[in-house]
Amino acid sequence: MRASEEAAFAQGVKVEALMEVVGAAVAKIVNQFYPHPGRLMVFGGKGNNTGDALVAARLLVNRGWHAQFRCAFPEEMLGELPSLKLMEFRQSVLAQQNSPLHLSGAPLVVLDGILGIGTNGPPCMEICVAINQIHHLREAGAWVLAIDIPTGLDADSGLPSAFCVAADLTATVGFVKRGLVADTATNYVGRLALITLIELPPGKGDPAELITPCFLKHWLSPRQFNSHKGLYGRVGILAGSRCYPGAARLCVHAALRAGAGVVMLFLQEKLGLYLSMVASLPPEAIVLPIRSFNEIFQQCLDALCIGPGIEEEEGAEEILEIVRNAQMPTVVDAGALNIVSRQPQVLRACRGLRLLTPHPGEFTRLSPELAKLPRREAAEAFVSGCPAVTLLLKGARAIVAEMDTPPLINSTGNPGMGSAGMGDVLTGVCGSLLAQGLTPRQSASVGTWLCGRAAEIAIFSHGQSPQSLLAGDIVQLLGQAFGSLHQGTY
Repeated sequence: MRASEEAAFAQGVKVEALMEVVGAAVAKIVNQFYPHPGRLMVFGGKGNNTGDALVAARLLVNRGWHAQFRCAFPEEMLGELPSLKLMEFRQSVLAQQNSPLHLSGAPLVVLDGILGIGTNGPPCMEICVAINQIHHLREAGAWVLAIDIPTGLDADSGLPSAFCVAADLTATVGFVKRGLVADTATNYVGRLALITLIELPPGKGDPAELITPCFLKHWLSPRQFNSHKGLYGRVGILAGSRCYPGAARLCVHAALRAGAGVVMLFLQEKLGLYLSMVASLPPEAIVLPIRSFNEIFQQCLDALCIGPGIEEEEGAEEILEIVRNAQMPTVVDAGALNIVSRQPQVLRACRGLRLLTPHPGEFTRLSPELAKLPRREAAEAFVSGCPAVTLLLKGARAIVAEMDTPPLINSTGNPGMGSAGMGDVLTGVCGSLLAQGLTPRQSASVGTWLCGRAAEIAIFSHGQSPQSLLAGDIVQLLGQAFGSLHQGTY
């Protein structure tokens, strides 16, 4: 990052101009999650990260926020630019001091602008005190945004020091630092947002790409006015059982909401679920009773989803046959993954493209040895030698991996997604996108970003919490998530 900044400064880019751009982006991120003004607490150190935070604070104050600044050191130790930005911030506070704000129930947002990537070694005592103050505020319900990197986290290794800020969101500047996407950093980094700076030349960040709206939206072209359902694909779904009928419902509903032209659910007749399923599914879905899973080979499908809610003893050989021989791109999830784990060599002989979507437990069954490795390393090793396989390794930082391709890392989501049915929704969304012509890599990237963004919207705009969030909430908010993607939110 320092090398990129120095190259930009050599070409005439002003430090203050970059500071204003970064601060404006941070303020925009705060407004994305908290559109109504609240209380803001800014923590600073000595350097330019503090200046970035103060620019954001000034802009938020101008929009009605009530803000305070706490410096870990005496203010006379601030650098020249941060001192200037502190003066501008205080002028904004004075101009707004008579503006009304009903503080009861107003959110408290904390900006961590203490340290950037230019520091080495453990934090000094003064900074440890500030980190501890941030920790107590977060414990009391504050939402913490770290600028560039959480104070106390190593930007290269991702290892936290003994005192380290645990952020709810980290707005990293310019490019993704390697340490931010390390497994050890996840609980300190939280949600990731990338602030791109066209003024900076490309830096030597992580070769993996962060999944962002700017990265995704060119894959989703606007629909032409004379569209019809035949243009948007037919997706088939093999899902559900007597014990897990809800998995089929969630998958079908998600596939419909994600835009497929036709969604068909195939139900085994012997399960006796046909009438109850027809009554509970959206009327737009088609439900076909089948005697054997292999009947899907007789269907004209653009994509297939197989596995949600399927019990392992049901048609295991037929499912392996489908995974091996189906020519349409296929999402393999849940029960189908557990069946594949008995004969994983089938993945090297697939006749069509496969998108596997395991959660950590399913991945452990698929590859017990690789599951011991760091998640990213494990994902890249798994797809090595499997040219037909794309892996979407679910988790707090979902990873999309294909052979001989840099991995993609999702930026959205929250802890509320750790509940039943979320994977069924993701499978339906990915299958729908496949049917519409996206590649498995594109479908996995768009699908995981959309589901994560829908979870954020549910909590920040629709009154849900990490405890109350349901998979059905994600389905209902996919439309708003698509809107966020096209609007280019963080």
